[in-house]
Amino acid sequence: MRRLIRAVAVVAVGLSLTGCGYNTLQQQDEGVKASWAEVVNQYKRRADLIPQLVATVKGFAAQEEKVLVGVTEARAKATSMQVSPEMLNDPAAFQKFQEAQGQLGSALKSLLLVVERYPDLKSDANFRELQAQLEGTENRIAVARNRYIESVQAFNTTVRQFPSNLTAMLFKFAVKPNFAVENEAEIAAPPTVDFGSPSTPAPTPPPVPAPTS
Repeated sequence: MRRLIRAVAVVAVGLSLTGCGYNTLQQQDEGVKASWAEVVNQYKRRADLIPQLVATVKGFAAQEEKVLVGVTEARAKATSMQVSPEMLNDPAAFQKFQEAQGQLGSALKSLLLVVERYPDLKSDANFRELQAQLEGTENRIAVARNRYIESVQAFNTTVRQFPSNLTAMLFKFAVKPNFAVENEAEIAAPPTVDFGSPSTPAPTPPPVPAPTS
C-alpha cells in the first residue's frame, strides 16, 4: 500500500511540474536573452561605423566641429557601458542603456542633416558606402528591437499569469524591462538615410533694414 501511495505521489509531482510553466519560463527566458544579444550586436555594429563616418564628414566639413564632437561623445558614452544579460534584471541599468543609445541616435541624425549642406560629401564614394551600411544597420536595429519587445512581452505574461506566476516566484523569475517606445510608428519605420535627392535650399533671411540716419 505504501508503495502505491509513493507511486501516486511521484506521478502527481511529475504532472504538477509539467503544468506549472517552469519549462515555458526557461524557454522564454532563453529567448529573451537571445533577442537581447541581437539588439546589443546591432547597436555595436552601428557604433563601429561611426568613427569612419565622422572621419569622412570631417574631411569635407571640418568646420562642423560641434556636431562632430557631439556624435563622438555620444558614441563614447554608449560604448562605455558594461552590457550583459544581467542588465535585463536591472531596470535602472537598462534605462541608462536605452537613454545612451537614444542620445547617440539623435546625435547621428544631427550629423546626417549637416551632410545636406555639402554636395561634394554626398557624392563621395566612401560616404555613400557608409550610408548604405548605416541604413542597413538601422533596419536591423529596428527588427532586433521588435523581436526583443515581443519576446519580453511573452515572458512577462507567463511570469504574471496563474498558475505559472507561482512557479516564477518560487524560482525567482521576475518581469524584464522593455523598451519604452514613445512613438511606435517612428520605431516601426527605421530612419531613412538617403542623400540621393538634391537638398532643399535654406530659406533666404529677410534683408536687414539700413539704420536710420
